[in-house]
Amino acid sequence: MEITDLLNRKISLSKTPQRIISLVPSQTELLVDMGLEDSLVGITKFCVHPKHLRKTKTVVGGTKKVHLPKVKNLQPDIIICNKEENTAEMVVELSAIAPVWVSDINSVSDCLRMISDFGKIFEKTKEALQLIAAIEKAKTDFELFISGKPLRNTCYFIWKDPYMVAGKGTFIDEMLQLNHFRNAVDETRYPEIDLADLKKVEVLLLSSEPYPFKENDIEDLKNKFPKADIKLVDGEYFSWYGTRLINAFAYFKSFHKSF
Repeated sequence: MEITDLLNRKISLSKTPQRIISLVPSQTELLVDMGLEDSLVGITKFCVHPKHLRKTKTVVGGTKKVHLPKVKNLQPDIIICNKEENTAEMVVELSAIAPVWVSDINSVSDCLRMISDFGKIFEKTKEALQLIAAIEKAKTDFELFISGKPLRNTCYFIWKDPYMVAGKGTFIDEMLQLNHFRNAVDETRYPEIDLADLKKVEVLLLSSEPYPFKENDIEDLKNKFPKADIKLVDGEYFSWYGTRLINAFAYFKSFHKSF
């Protein structure tokens, strides 16, 4: 079987994969929700959902660096990666061990395509269709909820010292748009910023990951942006794709009611 990943790379599989290594936390959660937990043999130390997984599966490293001998010993039929979370060098090294499928997720549409592809690759088409329908329904319901709310200039912080934010063209940026938050940063990806360059920002969102912003960070920024709404947000709901999206839209509804 020949498959194409989201980077348009051609991958050959001799059979339906029975031994899966996932090096992307949100995609690990998706695979479990598709009924593939028993087929997962290796994960990263950041694969925290479901919580018990790190006790029952082999942890092969992080998202930027893995223990290649551990990966090889697990004899995977396929390794699941992501363009943004894993490195190109990792993909090359892992490809010498097993076929590597790489996602590139910048939108909900990309996420739905990934779920559909997983359905085909792992013979879970029915489960994939059910999950896609659930995400589309949750998204439609949320779009009705948010439709009357104004667009607000927003900056989404992911790191401190130096301050870094989510820029244009990212999955977080799409989540901001769906929430009627207009990204105040014109740069792409995850640029460092000078707070003095932020003009007319109405909302500052401080993510729980990868840097765990706390209440005291709100106070620090309040001195510089006294008129802005500054909120702590659960970063998993803004940056994790896959089945996390179903609950994300419910979280967004609750979050907007806090303004």
